[in-house]
Amino acid sequence: MGINVLIDHVKTISSLTDKDVDLLQNCFVNVDFPSKTLIVKVGQVERYLYFLTKGIVKGYQNFDGKLVIQHLNAKGEFFTSIDSFMNETPSVEYFESVNTCSMLKISKPDFELLQAETSFWDEFVNTITNRHIQCKMERTRDFQTLTAKERYLKFLEQKPHLVSEVPVENIASFLGMEPQSLSRIRKQITL
Repeated sequence: MGINVLIDHVKTISSLTDKDVDLLQNCFVNVDFPSKTLIVKVGQVERYLYFLTKGIVKGYQNFDGKLVIQHLNAKGEFFTSIDSFMNETPSVEYFESVNTCSMLKISKPDFELLQAETSFWDEFVNTITNRHIQCKMERTRDFQTLTAKERYLKFLEQKPHLVSEVPVENIASFLGMEPQSLSRIRKQITL
């Protein structure tokens, strides 16, 4: 089931041969995590790239006890500590399941096997990477140009499915504000 979500996702970017589909099925492994489980830990080299098929994962850093949420990933999205995965260096961020999650994971050797054995994988990875970079640039621009209320309204528009699933303090951190500020903004919007 989960692998079909990934295959359908890949097909939106690249065409696949039967051999490509077989390789994807052999390289990706299904895993499940209960709510509030650390998947990627600071200080450890991350050996996997993950693709969410169910649930939500938050990525964050801990600055002197304050969690700063930098990623909120949902179904159909990839995540990992990218520097750690690609360069085999210790992770500087955590990734944790917000709720019960199902995902597919691929190891670095299998990732490299797909690069060597297929023509679609590099194109697919480049497309996903470029989308990720564009999102990061837009997020940075939003922090520079939008008010807190405008950032929240944009979040509501782009990720409405996360609003009821992710704790308010996590959404506030992701949007660069205190939970009390987000509560005030939410009250203004519902009036």
